[in-house]
Order: sequence, then C-alpha cells, then structure tokens
Amino acid sequence: MNILVTGSAGFIGANLVKRLFKEMPEGTIVGIDNMNAYYDVSLKEYRLHELEKEVPQGISYKFYWGSIADRELVNQLFEEYMFDIVVNLAAQAGVRYSIENPDVYIESNIIGFYNILEACRHSMDDVRCKMDGYHGVQHLVYASSSSVYGGNKKVPFSVDDRVDNPVSLYAATKKSNELFAHCYSKLYDIPTTGLRFFTVYGPAGRPDMAYFGFTNKLLKGETIQIYNYGNCRRDFTYVDDIVEGIVRVMKKAPERQTGEDGLPIPPYKVYNIGGGQPENLLDFVQTLQEELVRAGLLPEDYDFEAHKQLVPMQPGDVPTTYADATALERDFGFTPKITLREGLRKFAEWYKEFYG
Repeated sequence: MNILVTGSAGFIGANLVKRLFKEMPEGTIVGIDNMNAYYDVSLKEYRLHELEKEVPQGISYKFYWGSIADRELVNQLFEEYMFDIVVNLAAQAGVRYSIENPDVYIESNIIGFYNILEACRHSMDDVRCKMDGYHGVQHLVYASSSSVYGGNKKVPFSVDDRVDNPVSLYAATKKSNELFAHCYSKLYDIPTTGLRFFTVYGPAGRPDMAYFGFTNKLLKGETIQIYNYGNCRRDFTYVDDIVEGIVRVMKKAPERQTGEDGLPIPPYKVYNIGGGQPENLLDFVQTLQEELVRAGLLPEDYDFEAHKQLVPMQPGDVPTTYADATALERDFGFTPKITLREGLRKFAEWYKEFYG
C-alpha cells in the first residue's frame, strides 16, 4: 500500500501519519508540505521531528518540502510512487486571513487541489495500469470544512443542507473542492470522500486557533477578545477523533457503480466530523482557564475577568458550528467522543512541556 498525505507537517496531517505508522504493517507513506510561514514554522518542524523518531520497521517514509501547486512535483511523486490512496490535507487555512491574503487560497486550495485531482485521474491511464498490477488511485480523501455551511441557521448542520452561500473566501474554496471532486468522480470514476472538519484542536495545534491564541495571550498578561460578545458556539473536535474518522474513511472508498446511462454513478461522498456538542465560547474559555491553572501555567489567583474583552463578530465568522455526524456513525460506526475538558487538559499539558 502506497499512501500520499499532503500537508503532512500540518496539525492534522502529522497526526494522521503518526497513526498510519501504527496501523500499517508495511508499505510506503509519502508526505509533502510547503512549510509556509502562516504560523510558527518551528511547530511544523517539531511535528516532522516527532515523526522521524517513530518510523516503524516495514514502513518506508519520505517527506518532500514542496507545494501541491507545483504541478511538476505532484506528477513526479505520482509517477514514482504509484499511490493507492491519497489524503489531501494541504490547504491554506483560516477564515480571517483569507480576507487579507486571497492569492494564497487560490494557489493552494484551488490550483493545488486541481493538480491532485489531475494526478489521480492520470494514475489510471491504461499504460500505467499494466505496471505490476497497479490500478491507479483507489480513493482520494480530502479535507473540507464546516465553514461551507456559512450562515446557515438550521442546526445541526447536515451534509444534506444547501451550502451555496459562503461568507468567506476560505469557505468558497472548500466548497469548490467538493464540486471539483464530484466532477472528477463522475467523469473519471475516481472514488472521492470529502470530510467537513469542525474546529479541530489539541496538542501542537495551530497557533491561530482560539484555544492556542488565548493561551499565548493569557500567559503574557494580555487581554483576549471574545467575538460576538461571547454569543458564539463551536463544535470543537479533538485531533485524535479527526484522525480516527480519516483512517476509517480511508479504508472504505465509495463503491463504483454504473448508472442506467452506462456512465459511472459518481463514487462520491461527503461527511461531517464533529463532536455534535457545540460549546458556548464563554464556557469554553472558562474550561481553558481551569486547565491552564491545573497544569501550573497560570496561578490560581489569576484575574481572568480583567483579561477578557467582549467584542463584535468579525467579518467572515459565523455564530454557530454544529455537526450532524449521523452519516459518519451510520457508515463507519464512529462518532467523536473526546470531551472538551479532556482535550484541553492534554493541550495544556503539552503546552507546558513544549514551551516550559
């Protein structure tokens, strides 16, 4: 089994590779990441270093420093390794950043994803499929986002809901990924599965996420800003639950079928991966501060009220994210289970060890 994980130095990507080390008895795992400076590159380097220490016997692991927007590099990797499964996690993340820096979203999330789709398509060319019994990419799993739901007022969010009104460029690129994938599934019979992630958090996560940013500021004695005056709810999903969902989905590609017109019925699926228990931001902050005190990062008498500021909603943000993950549970027997307190406790303990 040869597997490509794009964005493998990223938060979810690195955790997925680590899990695959434990899951796979043998095979090849190839990672690629452009290591951009959207956030502290030392965190990405730390994740890669942790991976290098854990490569098991029987697994060939290769990492490439490059961008999926580099079509020549992508094609080279596909030709050399003849991937069976591709997990595309490489993307420019962040809602607010997309307002000020739209170019990088088009480059990575649109052009980069197109390059991956084209490489998957050509992996099934007749000449290549005669090589050593290789049959091309059998499953493309890719990251979408809860952001595609935009300002939907119906909750919880279901994959059957219409998602035609994104409120950020980031959300628009993720919805575009789903449309591109459907098109390639239909035209070229490529099994694709999109996963809409809901506010992923955990140790060695992204510093631009609220739990990480709040921690940085509180430890510096700065004031944290809580948007929409605290009237936001987020469906937080611990990274181990996200990885569990990805691994289960990887193993079960949508079935290839032929329709009455003799053409492929698109082997295409989309799932939510979220905890299904949205937390009010004020309750979230309360839990975070309790775990920071418990970990010894902040003193017990820390004046949190003096370091909190309630502010209006930011452009591109949404008041609520809330996952209906019944389809994931139905098809894969899995629902995220790690509680917010348990996840924030693990984060606080990691933070103390890493920065301590």
